[in-house]
Amino acid sequence: MINKEIEINGKTLKISTGQVAKQAAGSVMVSYGETTIIAAVNAAKEMRENIDFFPLQVEYRERHYAGGKIPGGFFKREARPSEREILTSRLTDRPIRPLFPKSFKYETQVIITVLTTDGENPSDVLAGVAASAALMVSNIPWKGPIATVRLAKVDEDFVVNPTKSQMEESSMELVVSGNKDTIVMVEGEADLIAEDVFVNALKFAHEDIKKIIALQEDVVKEVNPQKRDIPDDAANDDLTAAIDKSISNKIDDIIQLADKSERESATSQLHQDTLESVEEKFPENEKEVKKIIDDKFKTAFRNKVLDTGVRSDGRSTTDIRDITIDPSFLPRTHGSVLFTRGETQALVVTTLGSKRDEQIIDSMDEDYKKNYYLHYNFPPYCVGEVGRVGFTSRREVGHGNLAERSLKPVMPAYDDFPYTIRIVSEIMESNGSSSMASVCGGSIALMDSGCPLKEHVAGIAMGLILDGDRHAVLSDILGAEDHLGDMDFKVAGTKDGISAIQLDLKIEGISFELLEEALEQARVGRLHILDKMNEALSEPSEISDYAPKIVSFSINPEKIGGLIGPGGKTIKKIIADTECDVNVDDDGLVTISGVDKVRLDEAAEIVKAVTLDPEVGMEFDGVVTRLMTFGAFVEIVPGKEGLVHISEMDWKRTDKVEDVCKSGDKMRVKLIKVDDQGRLDLSRKALMEKPEGYVEPPPRNRDGGRGGRGGRFGGGGRRDNRSSNRKKRF
Repeated sequence: MINKEIEINGKTLKISTGQVAKQAAGSVMVSYGETTIIAAVNAAKEMRENIDFFPLQVEYRERHYAGGKIPGGFFKREARPSEREILTSRLTDRPIRPLFPKSFKYETQVIITVLTTDGENPSDVLAGVAASAALMVSNIPWKGPIATVRLAKVDEDFVVNPTKSQMEESSMELVVSGNKDTIVMVEGEADLIAEDVFVNALKFAHEDIKKIIALQEDVVKEVNPQKRDIPDDAANDDLTAAIDKSISNKIDDIIQLADKSERESATSQLHQDTLESVEEKFPENEKEVKKIIDDKFKTAFRNKVLDTGVRSDGRSTTDIRDITIDPSFLPRTHGSVLFTRGETQALVVTTLGSKRDEQIIDSMDEDYKKNYYLHYNFPPYCVGEVGRVGFTSRREVGHGNLAERSLKPVMPAYDDFPYTIRIVSEIMESNGSSSMASVCGGSIALMDSGCPLKEHVAGIAMGLILDGDRHAVLSDILGAEDHLGDMDFKVAGTKDGISAIQLDLKIEGISFELLEEALEQARVGRLHILDKMNEALSEPSEISDYAPKIVSFSINPEKIGGLIGPGGKTIKKIIADTECDVNVDDDGLVTISGVDKVRLDEAAEIVKAVTLDPEVGMEFDGVVTRLMTFGAFVEIVPGKEGLVHISEMDWKRTDKVEDVCKSGDKMRVKLIKVDDQGRLDLSRKALMEKPEGYVEPPPRNRDGGRGGRGGRFGGGGRRDNRSSNRKKRF
């Protein structure tokens, strides 16, 4: 067994191999604090033929036992991966995928499992380290290592791999992957930081990334793995020459076509014509023909941009496509917009809900609720294709999460806007950065719903073409520029700074100087988009008539039990009587929602009355619940009643309680006494005018009712109790 360790931010990071999962091609255990994960990698024995992609599968899984918990639900076992697991799998996949040899088409699996979690040191960033180390000690060829860290900004200091408690105080959260030379992947959010602060943060993170890479290299030296041979990727020169003769300069003509559908149709026709022209001499080479043509498209496309600075749709490298914004696009929805940028279009809808609509998260570390979330849908028709429908893809989860994080810094505090907020982005068309269109559309749809955003957030996707000493940074990239370029760099933010960021590279790294150039170009483009958004809708609209009305206030937490009542009786009665939804949190925050404002106010008044400490002199509109010989019990608020003694019914003598009231009657009463046990004495006559010449009647014998107040619970008074005791003695 080999163990290597270093210290990062005052805690020990340890990599171990040689003891567990020894039949895997490579396996390591990585621990940080008391959080431990295992990563195991394998590649198939036989290479998959006739595929144009690398069949890599990265799976990160959390076990509830790692946190000392048993999963919820009926089956009591971990089921489909959670959103957090999917996002971590993507964060691990993206930096390692470009580092496999292009010709290595063996199906490869990287499986990462969380074994223990201490609740303070997150396991997700360890996944990148473990995947890298496992690949390095395996026989799989790979151009690593890389390392992954999380970066926070607490006060004015950067912190690498912060604890959970430090993250709660942080104004920034970045997950950064890099090699020994530079950064290769970034994803995160911030409370509107400036571009130069972001670059400094990455430079700070890279120092610890280099330390973790050196630790992996120490492990690899001792393991000394023997790598598998890399398959030969030699080109068929004769076939390439035949294709060159067939296509002539047709590729140059096709990349000039600005319309996506025209370009794709022409490309498809070129594939078909070329295949027919070489089929007799080179039969059964369809896949290879397609690959050669695609490589030529890539070269021609990149050279055109680098040589002329003009892109396939005629734009310069800094131009933004035309933008149209249609707020309030859908009737009856609480907020909506159709946001179109070039051939990318998102229909974004905001729905306002109550406390009951919060999303419940059950994880190995903790259970919590979210009152704001964004869902992103990418149907196949948005790219003119046929595809599977009925499940949420990893891409949809990842893009939705990025858009959600982009908008989070400008969301109002719950106390100021006590709604659960759901945003849904339906992608109608896609040709470049639909996730950033979702950010722009989400910001407009929120304002259209009446949500008091602090300011608009816009997103833009940047690309890069790098060829030796030449490079071009592209603003607002097309789908083809994403596919054929070297970088997909998404930046979202306001006029004041960055709110979220995602950087993916298809090359082995990018210099910090290029990164700074891309960020500045993104800032300029973002400001242009923000101007368009403010022209369309600059202030929050009135809340829709179809949205629920919500009011929230705090009560004494000691009164929560009284509000809920035995078996939930009191709160259920309030809900039934007012047709409003009533929720109370453990800290005493009460949230009431309903469609009718009058009923909402009624419910709020009832809740306040139920949780109020009654004081002598207060008046109530109550309901008679029970009649006794000595008086009537009146419910002044749900779950709380008092006694109106027969002597307090009227100024004149009352012989029978039934002469004054019956069960179910409304009665206005005044609180005249609260006894030592908290029981309430009420009076009806105290609210009536005293008759002229009134003479106080002789006192009644109150033993039957008020003596001990046994009648309150259906029993007799003192005399009945004595009789009962006498029977027991004899």
